[in-house]
Amino acid sequence: MPLRSVFFWLHLAAGLLAGILVLTMSVTGVALTYERQLAKWSDSEFKSVRLGAAERLPVEQLLEQFKRQRPDAEPSGITMSATDTEPVAIAAGQRTVYVDAYSGQVLGDANQGVRRVLSDLRAWHRWLAVEGEGRASARALTGWANVLFLFMIASGIYIWFPRRWSWTSVKAIGLFKAGATGKARDFNWHNVIGIWSAVPLFIVVASAVPISFPWGTALVYRAVGEEPPAARGGGGGGGEGRGGRGERGERAEREPVSYDGLSALMARAQRQEDGWRTVNLRLPSSADAPLVFAIDRGDGGQPHLRSTLTLNRAGEVVTYESFSSQSPGRQLRSVMRFAHTGEVLGLPGQTVAGLVSAGGVVLVWTGIALAWRRFRAWTKRRGAKPVEELAARSSAA
Repeated sequence: MPLRSVFFWLHLAAGLLAGILVLTMSVTGVALTYERQLAKWSDSEFKSVRLGAAERLPVEQLLEQFKRQRPDAEPSGITMSATDTEPVAIAAGQRTVYVDAYSGQVLGDANQGVRRVLSDLRAWHRWLAVEGEGRASARALTGWANVLFLFMIASGIYIWFPRRWSWTSVKAIGLFKAGATGKARDFNWHNVIGIWSAVPLFIVVASAVPISFPWGTALVYRAVGEEPPAARGGGGGGGEGRGGRGERGERAEREPVSYDGLSALMARAQRQEDGWRTVNLRLPSSADAPLVFAIDRGDGGQPHLRSTLTLNRAGEVVTYESFSSQSPGRQLRSVMRFAHTGEVLGLPGQTVAGLVSAGGVVLVWTGIALAWRRFRAWTKRRGAKPVEELAARSSAA
């Protein structure tokens, strides 16, 4: 059997095995294309109002006013934005509460309706929304379906590669045919969309492997000659998958911590990076614990624009970690995490990831349709063969 035929049948078998799962992940992937923007849009009603030359309140005062207005909530983090109209976001257990940066007035909680829908879509995308003990098995299913999809993309490139290069052969697989219907239409769409989306779709799918499996993460580090970090508990591949931006859980009960000096330390963190957009402070668990600031110069999904600064209470630098200071393996792992959603390239990257995910939907649909037509034709040929043999024997008699 020719090598191209071998790859064709393997390609077809992989599609039949993983088709429905790949279709589910592709559909939910399209729905999650602008997840970050949708979550932000859902909270767009909350704005800080600057009256005249008013200055932003110090961090200490913002937290104290928050506790007076929400005495039942224990703040665990605070995020400041460089934009004048953006509110201050205070994390309190599972919730995010917005506060006016100039008055300290609580504006309201983050919109849970949109986030709930996005969370449900992520659950379907990552583990088919299975809960309880079956989640690990469901996650393994989607992970291996993703691996099969990766093989389908790679084998598809080989299958589609023209035997002879000419404008006619390239046009046949690279351009849509107007007026095509039935099998011809499905074949044309499968080829054209597959060719044009192959490279970005390969990146989107390949970058999901480290998210799905610990061995995928280990492979990333070993590819650049590094020893993989120790595996974290909780399963998965050392990453949060698509989205994965849930709020922090409730902290263990602790003694009250003084907020004195936090404003000066926040200002010090903001001076660390020119062009910062947001700075998040994880509130310490004790009075002498160091303060960890996450500084972001991007939109939240660009690891090369993020850094972490740890200060002691005297304002001295304990540690500072930028993207460039990380090891190549860790850099590659971080980039792959956000290459899966396209966020590493900002809004244009998300758009491309969404488009090729939509292409994945069409590829699966047309692939299944072509396989079904092939099966029906095969059954018709098998049914016609006994009739032909009987006719041949009758003629011979």
